[in-house]
Amino acid sequence: MPAVLTMQPQKQYLFKHKGFYFQSELATAEYIDSLEDFEIRDSDVFLVTFPKSGTVWTQNILCLIYHEGHRKGTESTSSMDRVPWLEYNIHIRDYNSRPSPRLFATHLPYYLVPKGLRSRRAKIIYVSRNPKDVLVSYYHFSRIAAKLETAGDFGDFMENFLAGEVLASSWIDHVEGWFSHKDDFNILFLTYEEMKKDLRSSVLKICNFLGKRLTEEELQDVVDKATFNKMRMDPRANYENVPSDILEKGKGHFLRKGTVGDWKNTMTVAQSERFDSVLKERMQKLPIKYCWDINEDLPS
Repeated sequence: MPAVLTMQPQKQYLFKHKGFYFQSELATAEYIDSLEDFEIRDSDVFLVTFPKSGTVWTQNILCLIYHEGHRKGTESTSSMDRVPWLEYNIHIRDYNSRPSPRLFATHLPYYLVPKGLRSRRAKIIYVSRNPKDVLVSYYHFSRIAAKLETAGDFGDFMENFLAGEVLASSWIDHVEGWFSHKDDFNILFLTYEEMKKDLRSSVLKICNFLGKRLTEEELQDVVDKATFNKMRMDPRANYENVPSDILEKGKGHFLRKGTVGDWKNTMTVAQSERFDSVLKERMQKLPIKYCWDINEDLPS
């Protein structure tokens, strides 16, 4: 088995707190600890993901569902401001003064979210994605992220990913943790792949979970505007206006391909087998099965 490689620059950009990696310049241990007592409202909605699992996509869907002005293009507020990051308050907003319903996004593991979420009244949407596509997307993202370690060789980055030595730590720990503690929360689980295969059904599932009633015309409008190509052209949703000290301009786009099975274009057979040797056994115990290619049927 190859030795686990850790890229040295990583420690400059990340800090580990309570077993979880955070971005050093965007959060502190004290702030993370303060979130335990963050006051939860019954109307709050939290989008929870591991990085590169459809977060920005679902942020945009929530904006389109909740904000008519966003859907109709009459308001220019970005998705990041409508659904801000809980642990990374980049724009220094007063979250307590935000009107209800408040929408938040987070990569936090189940054990670091506000304890008030365990009341089971506020809602959580957890979106996961097959980990090989997460890995490849993460690798490309790290090449443009100014505040993350520089991605060098893909094989080295894969070993860091498998060891949980990346932002948000271990993919399998994150997914497994949220699934195993699902009864502690009011939570809807979705996969990136089911959203990609049938976006309309996924949006409808989200609306039903949130108790949002849209007309057929409104529902179709959400679906149309939430497609990958529409999002890539929408400055409110594509993260292209993120400051250059967070995403380096000219090195690539935040929204890259948005497909299922792109891992096959990057990973060698040996790398795929190595990946499986580390994660396959634990993944088999998950109550959800992932689709690995856009041409495959969704697992039943």
